[in-house]
Amino acid sequence: SAFGKAVVARQAAAASNTTTIATASKVPRSQYASVRSMSTMDTMESGTKTYMSLYPEGSTDGGLRLGNIVPDFACDTTHGKWDSFHEWKKGKWAILFSHPADFTPVCTTEIGRLALKYDELNAMDCLLATLSVDPVKSHEEWLRDVVAHCENEIEVKFPIIGDPDRSISTAYGMIDPGTSDSQDLPLTIRAVFIVNPENKLMLALNYPACVGRNMDEIVRCVKALQLSYEKSIATPANWPHNHADIPLADGTRTTEFEGSVFLLPTVSEEEAKENYPDHMTCEVPSKIPYLRLVKASDVK
Repeated sequence: SAFGKAVVARQAAAASNTTTIATASKVPRSQYASVRSMSTMDTMESGTKTYMSLYPEGSTDGGLRLGNIVPDFACDTTHGKWDSFHEWKKGKWAILFSHPADFTPVCTTEIGRLALKYDELNAMDCLLATLSVDPVKSHEEWLRDVVAHCENEIEVKFPIIGDPDRSISTAYGMIDPGTSDSQDLPLTIRAVFIVNPENKLMLALNYPACVGRNMDEIVRCVKALQLSYEKSIATPANWPHNHADIPLADGTRTTEFEGSVFLLPTVSEEEAKENYPDHMTCEVPSKIPYLRLVKASDVK
């Protein structure tokens, strides 16, 4: 089958194609033409800066967790060789999106749907790269199927990383180094890593091989993370479809807070009043003033 041929091709290529986990190297800026201006973290002292300090930059057991600096690596991609993932995304938000294998049904639809979101993510100043343990040559051949199968006209504008020696997949916890060598089909999980401009892991999603991902949710997550980073806020459940009708202290109800956000718990009352003077604290039985809502119009 085509699937079996892809596995054989991947294993054969592993001996000649290596992907190196590396420390960040000094790469000429001209090599990374897509890198533009750096995103800006909110300057509020008790806001994003303090909130991010609660997450350690490294783990004590080698696992990759939220807030950690993500591993850097050199690799081959469908857009050419990279000397450093960190340099490719320097000063940018980025998504690293893994798929289990080329020439598989769910992955084919995922790359197609992700291609439809590329321009929207690019407009949000967020880079995108995908990865599997297949070699780049396999990616290039498979992309013809991806484009042909998608019901929309698409162009796959983002790079796909080849990881035939499985070093990136291992470093990011997508594959078990103790068992992958003995597996006939060492599938990576369906993983999504969203990384901020400081190379810190802000969100990770793990899906099994049998369940495809929702690209609308991934875009929503990027929007929420960027807003939190830039405005020292947190997005409620189902944001931006939240708080459409809420009670006020005087017993009336309002729809003015639809799509609103919360101030981060670390934001001091002084800075809350200074930066968001119109925020509203929701009354709850505990009397603890932690539900501090800010209208959507105040964080645009």
